[in-house]
Amino acid sequence: MLKKSALRRIILASLALVILLIIYFFPTNSNQIESSLTYVDPIEMPIFLIDNNDYVARTTIVKNKEDVMDVIPEVIDALTIGGSKSSYIPNDFKALIPKNTKLLDFSLTEGLLKLNFSKEFLTIEAKYEEKMLESLIYSLTELNDVKKIMLFVEGKQLTHLPHSNKKLPNTLDKDYGINKIYNLDSIKDTSKTTIYYLSKSNDLYYYVPVTEITNDATERVEVIINNLKSLPTYHTNLISFLQASASLQNYELLEDSISLSFNNYLLANLNEKEILEEVKYSIALSLRDTYNIKEVSFNINDELIETVAL
Repeated sequence: MLKKSALRRIILASLALVILLIIYFFPTNSNQIESSLTYVDPIEMPIFLIDNNDYVARTTIVKNKEDVMDVIPEVIDALTIGGSKSSYIPNDFKALIPKNTKLLDFSLTEGLLKLNFSKEFLTIEAKYEEKMLESLIYSLTELNDVKKIMLFVEGKQLTHLPHSNKKLPNTLDKDYGINKIYNLDSIKDTSKTTIYYLSKSNDLYYYVPVTEITNDATERVEVIINNLKSLPTYHTNLISFLQASASLQNYELLEDSISLSFNNYLLANLNEKEILEEVKYSIALSLRDTYNIKEVSFNINDELIETVAL
């Protein structure tokens, strides 16, 4: 009996010691534990990569930084073949800047971004040289602080495309266009309109901007809506969800915004007055890039339904 009692006391003492050691080495102060488990939600940013149909298309990657001077090298890395972010690129998209290209230095002053690349930049395939520039321009001007870009290779400004020798503007912005389609009768009085269609890879929808260069004098907001309704036949693998019966009844173009008035057929759900995301952003992104605006308001029969900030 005494042996059993002594054994029980030894066991209890041992358990108490173990508990004390656990408390000592693993404090239960929840504030201490939480402070050592800081979690930062990933933030996505849009970039433009080549898709399986050879369109320069809008997709997203996760950025690790907030300051624009830290984000710029991240974007360049994601646009470079074999870059450290290549494993994060969505399936069915690929980068275009040639492998082993280095960003030697860069500067950003009053919205003008100067990029100086190593000589490998010029080894781009001939068929992709213009699309590579489109990818760069559209990706980097998605950053609010970047308005225009100048390109340099080994310190010398890039004034012509390396293969076609096509002359480049002194500074590059979205006016350069993307996935360009030419429908011209004359080189005079041309108009550029960038329209965001959709494409699909597996179950993923994504946006594909197309810049149409024509002699059409029609106001470009009308061109955007008409094309999204009819989807011209020369676009393959592109989609629009805007109904043919949707009618643009009126619009007001202001300095930084535009107000659009439609009939009821813009709505996906008349009772709840909802606009499909794919319709809303196809229109809004097209207007943003064509007019350089920051806000689009959607009205149905003069009733404000939604305002999209860009």
